[in-house]
Amino acid sequence: MSENNQTNSVLKTDSLDDLLANPFGDDELVPQPAPKVEAKPARLVDTLPEENRKRALELAKQIDPANHQAVIAYGTQAQGQLLNFSTHMLDHVQNKDIGPIGDILNDLMSKLRDVNPDELTPEKKNFFAKMFGRISNSIQEIMSKYQKTGAQIDRITVKLNQSKQTLVDDIKTLEQLYEKNKEYFHALNIYIAAGELKIEELRTQLIPELKKKAEASGDQMAYQEVNDMVQFADRLEKRLYDLKLSRQITIQSAPQIRMIQNTNQALAEKIQTSIMTAIPLWKNQIAIALTLIRQRQAVEAQKQVSKTTNDLLLKNADMLKTNTIETARENERGLVDIETLKKTQSNLITTLEETIKIQQEGRAKRAQAEQELVTMENELKEKLLKLT
Repeated sequence: MSENNQTNSVLKTDSLDDLLANPFGDDELVPQPAPKVEAKPARLVDTLPEENRKRALELAKQIDPANHQAVIAYGTQAQGQLLNFSTHMLDHVQNKDIGPIGDILNDLMSKLRDVNPDELTPEKKNFFAKMFGRISNSIQEIMSKYQKTGAQIDRITVKLNQSKQTLVDDIKTLEQLYEKNKEYFHALNIYIAAGELKIEELRTQLIPELKKKAEASGDQMAYQEVNDMVQFADRLEKRLYDLKLSRQITIQSAPQIRMIQNTNQALAEKIQTSIMTAIPLWKNQIAIALTLIRQRQAVEAQKQVSKTTNDLLLKNADMLKTNTIETARENERGLVDIETLKKTQSNLITTLEETIKIQQEGRAKRAQAEQELVTMENELKEKLLKLT
């Protein structure tokens, strides 16, 4: 928000009239590099539009050779605003990095590549699946994966819409910056044209006239005036060279601004294509694929129902046959088998014999125990008699 405010403040100020309002401003200048010697160009004033040509002629009349400090401040207002403009352009480019937009588009492409068409075909068991009776990806897993991917793409779509709007806003801002750069270019042309007219006047009229007067009078101060005028013309020429360098910045800025605009426009169009074409197409195909998967599920379920029904009928028929045969066989049998009675009687006789034997052994052991008790009692009596 603060950057937009700064942009608006830069764009709302510095009209052509403002840039020409203070041709001899007192602002302190940033030191300029030593001017390079170059061939004197053709008259710039002849190439200017009529309105700007008139402004250049009026400005040339305001340049006073007697004011030696005027050259230092000549055109500094336009140069200062151009410096602010260049700084703002740098901040704009740095703060509007297209890297995040590229990352979002790459993330979108990555999500779309996650869709494997082979997963949408009927599953085929490989060697290990046949061995262990498992399928690598179940239908539920595939549907869950696509639903998750769809939700992620929806979130990416929101980010893309925001990025697209940012790019569109930047294109509008850059268009305003382009127009301001054009204003700086025209203003610098007027300053340069006016300076060239003044230098032409000095070297073709004022300096020759002063030189004739000095030669006629022989006054040393008159010669000094000639020298001062020559020095003023040289300094003004150097100042114009600095202004031409600044104008070159505006010339270079114009295609740079257009390049940035074209890049933003291309990105905005790519995002628009992704949002309006690629993503809906992807969702449509995924919806169709999921529908086909559900249809395949229904077919498989119907097959299972039919198979289960047939298996149930076969099993019931087998069970009915078995039960009928077993029932008939049981009906023909007696209540108790002869073998069962023989076995039962044999067990009963054996039990009786074992019981009699145990009783006999018990009576013998009790008789023996009674005899031993009598013996023990007699021994105890004898022992007691001996003690008494």
